[in-house]
Amino acid sequence: MTADEGSVRVDSWIWSVRLAKTRSQAATAARGGHVKVNGERVKAAHALRVGDEVRVRQAGRERIVIVKRLIKKRVGAPVAAECYQDNSPPAPSPVEVPVVARRERGAGRPTKRDRRELDRLRGVN
Repeated sequence: MTADEGSVRVDSWIWSVRLAKTRSQAATAARGGHVKVNGERVKAAHALRVGDEVRVRQAGRERIVIVKRLIKKRVGAPVAAECYQDNSPPAPSPVEVPVVARRERGAGRPTKRDRRELDRLRGVN
């Protein structure tokens, strides 16, 4: 289960320690430039080593972790948490997250009056 010597692909490790739901999501994040290792953008096949700092940007938030142990297979959450040290800033509180206006499904395009009301609510004139 562990690979104490050598290295592991960064996309595989991100998936293994449960920072991404699927390995393809981890690879897509790396391809899109959302994964940095030691401050540099990397490809999905980048070799990861113990002690590397990995930054993963997801859902508008950046996760900063330091690799403590290399694993190749997905493991349970308690074991995965032992494989890295989390240095991420705390998640924003629900009060800090802006509320997004949503329309009912099937309501169609907003009318001019609806747009003006939404602009008034947002404070945009």
